[in-house]
Amino acid sequence: MFPRSIVAVIVVAAVCSSVDAQVSNCARNYTVVSGDTCDEIAGKENVSSFQLATVNKATINAGCTNLRAGEELCLGIVGQDCEVTHVVANGDTCESIAEAAGTTLDILLENNPNVNSECNNIHPGEVLCTAKDVIA
Repeated sequence: MFPRSIVAVIVVAAVCSSVDAQVSNCARNYTVVSGDTCDEIAGKENVSSFQLATVNKATINAGCTNLRAGEELCLGIVGQDCEVTHVVANGDTCESIAEAAGTTLDILLENNPNVNSECNNIHPGEVLCTAKDVIA
């Protein structure tokens, strides 16, 4: 049997870790299921890969290798939630993505600060915000 103090520490740690995953001004949530990846979640929930990672930076590591089934993620912040997205496919360029979405390259790059100005760091499966206006 564990001493009461150890049990209390374990309970407090569990509560604190689930509180850290909560974002107070979250616009929408998602519960991780077994086998999820960040890009898959982003694609099916219409959230950019960057937005998902940024909003959950206290929960998701840089490689998105630490998702746990049952974990609650925030998909976007109220007033800063891009729900207009494009899943990058082989052969896509930033120019072709922006044109197909009816937006400009400048707006595409501003809404996706993880994409460099040469747009040579996007990959198939990545989800980009393709809103027609800059998401604050």
